[in-house]
Amino acid sequence: VQLVESGGGLVQAGGPLRLPCLASGYTFMIDAMGWFRQAPGMEREFVASISSSTGLTDLADSVKGRFTISRDNAKNTLYLQMSSLKPEDTAIYYCAGGRFLSRVPNDYNYWGQGTQVTVSS
Repeated sequence: VQLVESGGGLVQAGGPLRLPCLASGYTFMIDAMGWFRQAPGMEREFVASISSSTGLTDLADSVKGRFTISRDNAKNTLYLQMSSLKPEDTAIYYCAGGRFLSRVPNDYNYWGQGTQVTVSS
């Protein structure tokens, strides 16, 4: 399974940004897909996840009401729609794939290379 994120960049505080993640290969091995982020000097933290079989989603408290996770199974693409961005959202955002919904990075078997999101104040 290969995961490739895109869509990162520089955005002003309060603005929106959408991150796509294209999955290829043995995607049937993935039920849960998630977004994590890592700021400099910080541990990788959970942002959001979604199950393709149930549609269940999970969002970190810090992004609830501002971020939305969705998945287009026909296109094998995961999305993270971000709005009302804050400078503290600045991080490298990673797409991940696994067998079940989890907030723990080690529960995900497949990772993208990450895309940088920088929010200016």
